[in-house]
Amino acid sequence: MIFPIVAYGAAVLRKVSKDITPEYPELQTLIADMWETMYESNGVGLAAPQVNKDIRLFVIDSTQIFDNLEEDEKGLYPDAPGIKQVFINAHIISLEGKEWIYNEGCLSIPKIREDINRLDTVKVSYVDENFQPHTATFNGITARVFLHEYDHIEGKLFIDYLKPLRKKLLQGKLNDISKGKIKVDYKMIFPKQ
Repeated sequence: MIFPIVAYGAAVLRKVSKDITPEYPELQTLIADMWETMYESNGVGLAAPQVNKDIRLFVIDSTQIFDNLEEDEKGLYPDAPGIKQVFINAHIISLEGKEWIYNEGCLSIPKIREDINRLDTVKVSYVDENFQPHTATFNGITARVFLHEYDHIEGKLFIDYLKPLRKKLLQGKLNDISKGKIKVDYKMIFPKQ
């Protein structure tokens, strides 16, 4: 089933999500539906709050980014060819490395892309879809996609990293998104007015 994507302005996007247990109802179906929704929306990551669930769950497929690069470009990124992974109850252990800028966008904030500064290495703990525990370190593009999705389960959005003036300049577009005054090629649900 393809979920509609929750639009900017919805309260669920600003909530800190809660950990879940293996008994979470129909978890495997939810994960499969999130993959389907992410691919249908042309995303490389999707967090549960974006499908109106305030739980610590997200999916990432950063391999898609590398699939679209030329061979010589792939060598510029230490994390090629990327990952396809489910993250449940993820928590950051450490953030380190150099800050770097990359142009980010978000399915919940369509048609807005901005250069965002993030550190390039993150060490995390999480459980997979079978509730097996993992500790892993990600860097480069994969770290960036992880951090973007992780922010969703922490109630943060990529626009929160913008300077106040830049965010103020975008406010009209953000208001239009929250009011449903936007056309996208995937299903969305908008906050109640």
